Amino acid sequence: MSTSVRVRFAPSPTGPLHIGGVRTALFNYLFAKKHSGDFILRIEDTDQNRYVEGAEEYIINALNWCKIPYDEGPGKEGNCGPYRQSERKGMYKKYALELIEKGAAYYAFDTAEELTQARSTAEANKETFIYNHNNRGQFTNSLSLSTSEVEERLSRGDEYVIRFKPELKTLHMFDEIRKGIEINTSLLDDKVLFKSDGMPTYHLANVVDDHEMEISHVIRGEEWLPSMALHVLLYESFGWKTPKFAHLPLILKPTGKGKLSKRDGAKFGFPVFPMEWFDAKENETFAGYKEDGYLPDAVINMLAFLGWNPGTEQEIFSLEELIQAFSLDKVNSSGAKFDPEKAKWFQQQWYVEQDDAVIGAAFAKALQEKNIEYGSQDYVNLVCGLVKERAVFTEDLFELAGFFFTAPDSYDEKNAKKAWKEDTNDIMNSVITVVQECEDDSAAGLSAAIKGWITSQEMGFGKVMMPLRLALVGSLMGPDVFEIASMIGKNETISRIKTAIAQLS
Repeated sequence: MSTSVRVRFAPSPTGPLHIGGVRTALFNYLFAKKHSGDFILRIEDTDQNRYVEGAEEYIINALNWCKIPYDEGPGKEGNCGPYRQSERKGMYKKYALELIEKGAAYYAFDTAEELTQARSTAEANKETFIYNHNNRGQFTNSLSLSTSEVEERLSRGDEYVIRFKPELKTLHMFDEIRKGIEINTSLLDDKVLFKSDGMPTYHLANVVDDHEMEISHVIRGEEWLPSMALHVLLYESFGWKTPKFAHLPLILKPTGKGKLSKRDGAKFGFPVFPMEWFDAKENETFAGYKEDGYLPDAVINMLAFLGWNPGTEQEIFSLEELIQAFSLDKVNSSGAKFDPEKAKWFQQQWYVEQDDAVIGAAFAKALQEKNIEYGSQDYVNLVCGLVKERAVFTEDLFELAGFFFTAPDSYDEKNAKKAWKEDTNDIMNSVITVVQECEDDSAAGLSAAIKGWITSQEMGFGKVMMPLRLALVGSLMGPDVFEIASMIGKNETISRIKTAIAQLS
């Protein structure tokens, strides 16, 4: 096996890629890049009955959108392909037969009816049925039959499976996250490795593929921890070098109880998939982070902190910074609670870091879709620069900056009562005169003119500034009021003040 770092992400194309899967892919990617290694995508599609059309394409598109593309995989053929298990099925039987020759596996001819009867008998005795060293001699297999009987069954085409025969011992294993693990292999069952339909089970295909693809580290979800002993025993039986294992913690529901599921997202109104997915079987569309307006940088930053911590106060990491900081030693063994509000916090932090022109381009497109005239792109960019600090998504810009493009058609009732008094009409008429006579219509020029007039009148600033903002915006929100007046222009500023006087007097 190569001494270089090679990791793989091996999803099944049975549906969309859950963010738990994306987190697994991300940690594999970070580990590979930290050690100048390779990140491989392998599609584990041996279970053709559960195959979902479009799922493989979704997985690839999701990884690319999250900026964690694979180095080898479907469409990026390396020296270890093909990368779909269904295209590799011809190679697995020889490995299963090799285990039989080594005495580490055997043919089992038990019918479905015989196994069902055995389970029923165990249940009647209030026992758990397990096919292993305790009872394998009681079943119809190559361990209980003579060599001639086995050869006769095989020659006439009797259906069979190939089962693993674990060596009985105390197995000492090491997980990079959970450290030392010990198990008595007598507790294991004789797993089926090769099925009667000519396809391998997950366990055999997984180990064979990892060996042939020279995988150095198996970084996968906690749900595969119970399979670790079987996989280690398979490596030992083949005489192959065992890769290092690391089992990542579960991503838990926001309540902290139970594994996060797609239903949690639908129930509580947040995405659990990187991209939108239409489930044809359920005739239902599930939300995606991409379509909900999240930035991929924010999503991977958020996912990195689900089970990993750099050990510092820093929370905002670029992908390159994550690569440099990532270590399996800093991955927690306990489950990580998903927090939808924290996801939005990461999004907001990344959103404001975008260049004004990038945000402006997206906002201009949104304005076009709403048939709102916006003048020049430069104007939109300037507006975005003024308000983006309070935005989380592009759609928030309508509420934060809509008044830069359209005059308010109503006024916040509570704010109007607070800002518009008996003498406000006269004050605002005077402000109109000041604006008309101001030769410098920049924010600084308008500020100096209006504030100078307020001071000369020995008037409180609130008596002018609050109704002025209300007239221009429709509420008491928004950036500097003189920036607003300068941006929309003197004529529009005067027009809005006059409209407010007419409607609020």
